[in-house]
Amino acid sequence: MNRIVFLLSLVLVSACTGGGDPEASSKAWRVHTTSGAVAAKVAEDVAFWRDIPYAQPPVDALRWRAPKALKAPLGDIGVRDNVACLQIAWDGGGVPGDGVVGAEDCLYLDITAPIRAGTGKPLPVMFWIHGGGNTSGFKGYYDFSTLVESQQVIVVAINYRLGPFGWFSHPVVQKQAEGLDRSSNFGTLDIIEALSWVQKNISQFGGDANNVTIFGESAGGHNVFALLASPLSDGLFHKAISQSGYLKTNTVEQAINADDDYPRIRRSSSQLFASMVDAGVITDVSTKSAYGVSGKTLMEHYLALNDQGDVPLTTADGIVISKQGMLAALADSNNAKDVPVIAGANRDEVTLWMSRHRYFVNADYVLTRWLPPRITLKDPDLYAFWTRIRSEAWKIRGVDEPLAAMEAAGYPALYAYRFDWDDQENSFFADFPHLIGAAHAIDIAFITGTYTYGPISSYVYPKGESRDQMQDLMMSAWAEFARTGAPQLPIDWPNFSPADRKFVHLDVGDALRVSKDRATMASILDEAKRSPFLSNIELCLLVWDSLTKVGDADYAGYANWDQGHCREVDADAEQTAIDNAIIAEYGTTGL
Repeated sequence: MNRIVFLLSLVLVSACTGGGDPEASSKAWRVHTTSGAVAAKVAEDVAFWRDIPYAQPPVDALRWRAPKALKAPLGDIGVRDNVACLQIAWDGGGVPGDGVVGAEDCLYLDITAPIRAGTGKPLPVMFWIHGGGNTSGFKGYYDFSTLVESQQVIVVAINYRLGPFGWFSHPVVQKQAEGLDRSSNFGTLDIIEALSWVQKNISQFGGDANNVTIFGESAGGHNVFALLASPLSDGLFHKAISQSGYLKTNTVEQAINADDDYPRIRRSSSQLFASMVDAGVITDVSTKSAYGVSGKTLMEHYLALNDQGDVPLTTADGIVISKQGMLAALADSNNAKDVPVIAGANRDEVTLWMSRHRYFVNADYVLTRWLPPRITLKDPDLYAFWTRIRSEAWKIRGVDEPLAAMEAAGYPALYAYRFDWDDQENSFFADFPHLIGAAHAIDIAFITGTYTYGPISSYVYPKGESRDQMQDLMMSAWAEFARTGAPQLPIDWPNFSPADRKFVHLDVGDALRVSKDRATMASILDEAKRSPFLSNIELCLLVWDSLTKVGDADYAGYANWDQGHCREVDADAEQTAIDNAIIAEYGTTGL
């Protein structure tokens, strides 16, 4: 369909239906794709297409197989009720309910586009990959209409298989497979298939197939790195943004863990099948049993397994990801995509989790249990130090190391940032600027324009000039990067180099500035050793978390740190003992 005709038609639809009235302006408009004809909803100046299938349903014999292209151009696509991938229910993440919700038939995408005709040039496409640890998340949770309308870009948001459906290695799965079906990384292949669908179809929606920017946060940022590392995604995108991403791959042997040779591995395929045999769900570990059990049952048993350790997801299978792992694959010029890349982390990444852990905080019902508890820090100095070291380690491992690897591979334009905005409001119930600050995932709202953080949203994102300025800054920077490959800021954003590790502090006013990062893993752990705030157990737990989270778990580095200082401290056992003591007192470790 000619884009100008398409957009003019949408403008006429909007004009005829009353413009700003969402009920009146929700008139359908059909676009034909390789998956069938899909109707849009039009509200204000934005058109929405929902639940477009981009691959055949990965069910029955297609479970644990590479996604298969869907070719059904003559059919009609309707909005579906349940397209989230199987995961634990979470009202705050757009997947309400109890227990395991969703379906195996979940390979769908959404498209949001502006309806203004403009110059008639195809618009930049921004391809969103949601986070959630690759075990949860849903495309429908995110509303990009503000970004789309204000910046004149098109946003595609996708689902991909999660947990044991997205990443799985076991002989009963791979032994009969050929080609891509022998992979362990089905979720990564889903994302690649969705990008392939975009290449074939996005022009029908007014998008430029030659200007696609992948972007994602947390696990979505990790998946951005996986696409940059994989040889199978060549030519499918042209820019990349990783927000709070990380590098982590396991070997196929670790993912299977057949003889429990890897005691730190949790939720391996062998452990999963063993748990189902023990429960009588399956009688043996066979192809028939593996494919015969229901998806919900399989996910229930997966989630019931202990996850306090190294959970294998993205796998160095030698097909999607090189046997050498993601970091080495990023440094390999044979995999280089020759695209501009932005990567960043948040200044206070781990406060998202630490601010709710009773080891660090008290929760007192000072008035009545009908009101929220008043949350206070048990030891403000310890909390500030712990969260700073852990967050600095995240930036080193999740930003500087992958960018340095890509610089070695010859990438031409690399940009690093740290998200610092923390202009939150204090409350009688909590000191949110110090408790939350620039936490993990806080930045997403400034790209969507949707400010939700549960019941404390008005404190975390108070309305005002600071919030508005931060939204304008991030939306314009991300959109200009999508248009041109160079992020636009009021200050110059220098290229990243391992020699000086320059990065931008994303913030408002004078706090928007450029710095050189001096911190290294060795320096921050040495600082931890000298800290007056840590007991010896706390020191070793901090070293453990810094070396085994975010990137590949460096168990040898922990054992050898500071001439074996923590070698006799079993960090897993100590953490479990702490958690059990808190559970005995409060019933749970979290608020």
